[in-house]
Amino acid sequence: MTTLALTAWPARARALFPGVLACGVVAAAATFLSQHYGAPVMLFALLLGLAMNFLSAEGPCAPGIEFSARQLLRVGVALLGLRITAAQVVALGWQPVVLVVLSVALTIGVAMLAARALGFQPLFGLLTGGATAICGASAALALAAALPAHPGKERATLFTVIGVSALSTLAMIAYPMLVHWLGLDMRAAGIFLGGTIHDVAQVVGAGYGLSHETGDVATLVKLMRVAMLLPVTVLAATLAHAHAGDSGRRPPLLPWFLVGFAALVVLNSLGWIPAVAQSAGNDASRWCLVAAIAGVGMKTQLKDLATVGLKPIALMLGETAFLAALVLALLRWA
Repeated sequence: MTTLALTAWPARARALFPGVLACGVVAAAATFLSQHYGAPVMLFALLLGLAMNFLSAEGPCAPGIEFSARQLLRVGVALLGLRITAAQVVALGWQPVVLVVLSVALTIGVAMLAARALGFQPLFGLLTGGATAICGASAALALAAALPAHPGKERATLFTVIGVSALSTLAMIAYPMLVHWLGLDMRAAGIFLGGTIHDVAQVVGAGYGLSHETGDVATLVKLMRVAMLLPVTVLAATLAHAHAGDSGRRPPLLPWFLVGFAALVVLNSLGWIPAVAQSAGNDASRWCLVAAIAGVGMKTQLKDLATVGLKPIALMLGETAFLAALVLALLRWA
């Protein structure tokens, strides 16, 4: 039995290699374009993946693309735990922590109610609201991995990633101007930027574009939002488990990648992970997530996106506006 399993690995690797290589090439191209033109790397990976979706048809690349879109995604999410330590959260004090918890919980709750009111499943509101409230495309991918499979899941995930990436870029440009107009001090500006902009890279760009202190505060608040990925994804897995009913195909209540995420947060907080390993893990996480979203793009047909309609766009715009207004209101005592 063991011999058969060992001999099956080379065959499995050969089957996956062409598709994984294709996703890696797209990830490298997306990274190059992002570094030279300043747009979100996830957005470039999606667009390039969509342009190469013919590779996901029957052929040598199909198994590896499927593997990248599913398994590399989970690995990348687990490695996100290397970004967070308990000391980072404690350093800011309890007020920003409460602000982050309230803003994430209320944004997701309102998103689920709004999704139901617009005729969508509440789980779609959980997906878009979680992406808006936590950490953009990474949160969308993590939540999608925890939700049950259904025919529209990949299209919903792709739309969410595109929408949250575009809104994050707009926020990176508009919110610093809003901060100046409101006359916020450096600490308050950092809390606002870190508490509202979707993706980590855009938070860093907006925060350090104002001042070093603003950038430091914004980054720490953003990492606190990233830390909310664990409880929210556990909630998504629990809801998915309950919605599966008696079908006999319930997803695990606590997926392995969430266990890995939590374990890395604990180990990182204890200082047991060397700086070199943290840096390598962060790079590996980014590459896995970019390759995964490239795979998702390759698996999606453009005609599917054309049928999305205006309601999902209105939902994500409303979530973004609600989060910004809520954080501004909570800033009075944070």
